Amino acid sequence: MPAALPWIAGDARVGNSRGGLSDINLNSPNKGLLADAMTDVPVDNAARSAAPEGLTLAEEEELRSELAKVEEEIGTLRQVLAAKERHCGELKRKLGLTPLDGLKQNLSKSWHDVQVSNAYVKTSEKLGEWNDKVTQSDLYLSASSTLEDWNEKLTQSEAYKKTQETLSQAGQKTSAALSNVGSVISRKLGDMRNSATFKSFEDRVGTIKTSIRANGLSDM
Repeated sequence: MPAALPWIAGDARVGNSRGGLSDINLNSPNKGLLADAMTDVPVDNAARSAAPEGLTLAEEEELRSELAKVEEEIGTLRQVLAAKERHCGELKRKLGLTPLDGLKQNLSKSWHDVQVSNAYVKTSEKLGEWNDKVTQSDLYLSASSTLEDWNEKLTQSEAYKKTQETLSQAGQKTSAALSNVGSVISRKLGDMRNSATFKSFEDRVGTIKTSIRANGLSDM
């Protein structure tokens, strides 16, 4: 069997917490103590994490300390905000305010903020200036004048007058026809009531009513 390797069969030396060397026999039953001895080896801060370029170790430690404080403040503020939101929700519930009311209020406030914003005011002013320029431009005035001329010519034309007269006569005839129909219906109803057949029917109905009263059946 070949000879054991020196670094396995021999003794090993590791640094201890006092800066010296400790002898450990790898063939010893206590060889598990190697891990415990190695945990005592100090770790240099420079080896743990190199400082960013342009920062000294002292500056890095100061920045890390400040970062820890800021993160702690952020956590505290989040807890305070959550408590405030719960309190706000409780107050809204007691006042009977629904989420829809809150949405309406937010929309109203947002629209008000938009109206008073500089962008909205500037846009309104620009639109007003454009409207003034358009309405006072030669093209707009010429188009308006042309439309007015066309409207006047149309209303004064013979075709327009004849059409208007025809529609007026048609309306009058329709009203007269409806009036005549009503008169005819009324006259027909009057003739029917005065006819012998209708009177005979009324007499029969009266006879039936008299018979019912005579037999005491009127209360049934």
